Amino acid sequence: MPYVEGFGTWPFGEEWLWEAITSSYLPLLGLLEAGAPLTLSLTPVLCDQLEGDGVAERYRAFLDVVRRHTHHEDARGLRAGGHDALSDEVLRSWGDYERALLRFAELDGDLLGALAPYAQWTSSATHAVLPLLATDAGLDAQVTTGIDSHRARFGRVGADWRGGFWLPECAHAPWLEPTLADAGVHASCVELTNAFGPDSPRHLQPLLGDAGVRLVPIDRATMSLVWSDSGYPAHRDYRDYHHHTIHHHNPWANHGGGYDHARALALARAHAVDFVARTRARLERLGGGLPGGGLAVCALDTELLGHWWYEGGAWLSYVVEECASQGLELVRLDDALERFEPAPAAGVWRDPEQVSTWGEHGDLSTWSSPVVAEMAFAIRAAELAAERAGSGLGPAGLRQLLALQSSDWAFMVSRGLAVPYARQRFDEHRQGLSDALCQGRDASVGPLRNLAVHARL
Repeated sequence: MPYVEGFGTWPFGEEWLWEAITSSYLPLLGLLEAGAPLTLSLTPVLCDQLEGDGVAERYRAFLDVVRRHTHHEDARGLRAGGHDALSDEVLRSWGDYERALLRFAELDGDLLGALAPYAQWTSSATHAVLPLLATDAGLDAQVTTGIDSHRARFGRVGADWRGGFWLPECAHAPWLEPTLADAGVHASCVELTNAFGPDSPRHLQPLLGDAGVRLVPIDRATMSLVWSDSGYPAHRDYRDYHHHTIHHHNPWANHGGGYDHARALALARAHAVDFVARTRARLERLGGGLPGGGLAVCALDTELLGHWWYEGGAWLSYVVEECASQGLELVRLDDALERFEPAPAAGVWRDPEQVSTWGEHGDLSTWSSPVVAEMAFAIRAAELAAERAGSGLGPAGLRQLLALQSSDWAFMVSRGLAVPYARQRFDEHRQGLSDALCQGRDASVGPLRNLAVHARL
């Protein structure tokens, strides 16, 4: 989730955060509280927003005023047009928001505090693509700020941090590892489909890098059952995210007709059965010769489950049930790494500059290609300018640089998602850094009031 708190409202801006809380984060919290052994990575930039001043109040107002009104307006309009079933579905979906309001009230508005006991992994300060950074100082700032913020927030209330660090966009290069190790990182996930091929048993065994960091391959074949153009969310009976009413409600299914929620939930359960059965079969087929039988890591953006894929949260809860029913052990990654002996990573990367990601083509092209080349070069130039400023780089300049380095702006432009908003935000942070460098250490942090509050100059 990019830093949208305080940066715009409908259709782009804070609404993204409010919708993710409603459809993804609160339902996931319920599953974690019920004991599901899931590995939760909370990115620092999301935490920055969840604990910002006034966030709880604005979230309640968005649901209780804006969403209450828009659901009833769209339902009224559909009914007036003779679409009674679609109208009924819009009103049914309002119940999601009502339940979220009640749950949020039970938490006294402190969602971050409720998630704290389950926060195992952290990430870089603002989800920067680390191999694209220009300087050692820039890399260190992203990594240490992310780890410092995690320790400051969760060191007392959550489980002890065991060194899990999510590489943004799974972007890894061997030269990153010494910096990660020096910062206390013990494990990261990597995407090695291009290196191993999709059906290699090597995806099911952790690796040990030269600096001592365990590199855990994500299992693309398992993930693709969910996260691909032909994955479960594309089924005709699931709710269509892209077909919406005037106020962005979604009463249609992927097949083009009206959405049937009961049918979709039954399908989600069937897909959970299928997912667990296929994962078991893959482990049995490829993991027989591996210590412990192999480890299949399915890593997903949380917002996929509930926000992008409306039934995704229900599917995940059914997967947890099916793992118990079918005898597939579901284990948190930190716990698994204590049981699985890593193989040497030597030879996996042919040279220390080789980069792998989970982006398109498995490389950096999503964030560094002709369509976003200007952004990529601008980020590097800004980082070099900040380094030249030395002691003249104050808190405002550092925060603007960190915000500029977010992977989200180039991702949105590359994928054609809210491109004007992404470019506007990028240009604002670029100009904000320039202004901060001119004004010196006394420059105001402005709307980045709660971004990277634990960053050290």
